[in-house]
Amino acid sequence: MSGRSTDHPGRYEIRVRGRLEPRWAAWFEGMTLAPGDDGTTAICGPVVDQAALHGLLRKLRDVGLPLISVTQVEPDHPRTTPGRTSP
Repeated sequence: MSGRSTDHPGRYEIRVRGRLEPRWAAWFEGMTLAPGDDGTTAICGPVVDQAALHGLLRKLRDVGLPLISVTQVEPDHPRTTPGRTSP
């Protein structure tokens, strides 16, 4: 166990191969969609628990988007999308 509190949702970056239009954000429970210059999309945001994370992954499977990575990130340290520069 990591020693993290389970009282707060985790923040995740889920990267898939392919482009998702912004309208898909509602389908992914309001998570932020960030297209990369490399033809991938990062789906980022809070996930309340492991069951919710598995639900998101099932949705990706059902759409047929190839999963590249699932990373838990710190809320104050967002990851940089490959092919994009930070402001």
